[in-house]
Amino acid sequence: MLKIMLTLSEIESHYAHLPAVQLDILVEIHNLVAEIAPAATERLDRWGITYYHANRGGPVSAGICQALVKADHVRLAFIHGAFLPDPAGLLEGSTFPKRYERLSSFENTDSDAVKALIEAHSTFDPRTLVQNQK
Repeated sequence: MLKIMLTLSEIESHYAHLPAVQLDILVEIHNLVAEIAPAATERLDRWGITYYHANRGGPVSAGICQALVKADHVRLAFIHGAFLPDPAGLLEGSTFPKRYERLSSFENTDSDAVKALIEAHSTFDPRTLVQNQK
């Protein structure tokens, strides 16, 4: 399902099978993205939600973030995370350039640092990288 900013009831209904803590994380990420990029497009699927700027491209060229449901956490992923400032050292992963943060609850998360990562990736344009300039 592809839609500009889903409602909370759509997210809650689609992911009703999840433990409450994971659903809460998905809702918190949704709220942060809605605040940072209210015109974001959301792609909802079985494994999570992908947020991107459809007016600039697709999930790779104009990605904001992904909220991917894992067995015991939600993975907040950034397709070009290796290029983001990460002063809090939240990001992990070795698949270049994708990076992610494991969120096991939002109460134990530095929400300001998470918001800063989402904001930074929301404005990142991979076409500005030297190797992508023609």
